[in-house]
Amino acid sequence: MVKKRIIPCLDVKDGRTVKGINFLGLKDVGDAVELGARYAAEGADELVYLDISATQEGRSTFVGLVSAISERIDIPFTVGGGISSLQDAGRLLEAGADKITVNSAALRNPGLVSDIAYHFGSQFVVVAIDARNEDGRWMAMAGGGRISTGKELFSWSQEVQERGAGEILFTSMDHDGTKNGYPCDVFAALCSSLSIPVIASGGAGSAEDIAEVLTAGKADAALAASIFHYGETTIPEIKRYLSDRGIEVRL
Repeated sequence: MVKKRIIPCLDVKDGRTVKGINFLGLKDVGDAVELGARYAAEGADELVYLDISATQEGRSTFVGLVSAISERIDIPFTVGGGISSLQDAGRLLEAGADKITVNSAALRNPGLVSDIAYHFGSQFVVVAIDARNEDGRWMAMAGGGRISTGKELFSWSQEVQERGAGEILFTSMDHDGTKNGYPCDVFAALCSSLSIPVIASGGAGSAEDIAEVLTAGKADAALAASIFHYGETTIPEIKRYLSDRGIEVRL
């Protein structure tokens, strides 16, 4: 059986890790490299770093940060934020990232997913989808969750899978940072409709929430930020809880 993964997420602004609620009200929670190294030492399976400012100046800063991260940690890590071309993806992979994630640029230009998968391999491509429930339909949002795209979660996920994405990272914007649990029914339906792994994001408040999305929600991995950043629980505690309930994890 494939082991379930626990993945801390670090949103990065100007080299610092930040966290908000529903994508708003950002607070500084620590140095991005040091925090990532700590999570790796605690037993994280992977890390995700998202450059949430992604200005041109921030882009060069972020490439340097990725190099620093790759020198400090020995687990796989994914990076994203502002990637809009093959060149952007290539620079980050050359700097040491194991995977890259695309979101808004893929919504604007779906061919980008195909291009990156063709040149670098599907295993390097994670498509992030930030979606919110609008009148019963989960709609993908762009621009850090500010712009409605008209693309629906399930059809968009199917399209990027066909274009060569190796993984989907779905964040429920309605649950992000609230620590009220994941929308497990939506995750279960999404995972059942795809043949590639799905990472669940948005709403982790406890080990119980993570266990639920990995079982009832059928997710392959759980992404979390607030509960780790604010010391509400630790990765070893989460993994022990999951293992005690028969959920296969790397201890």
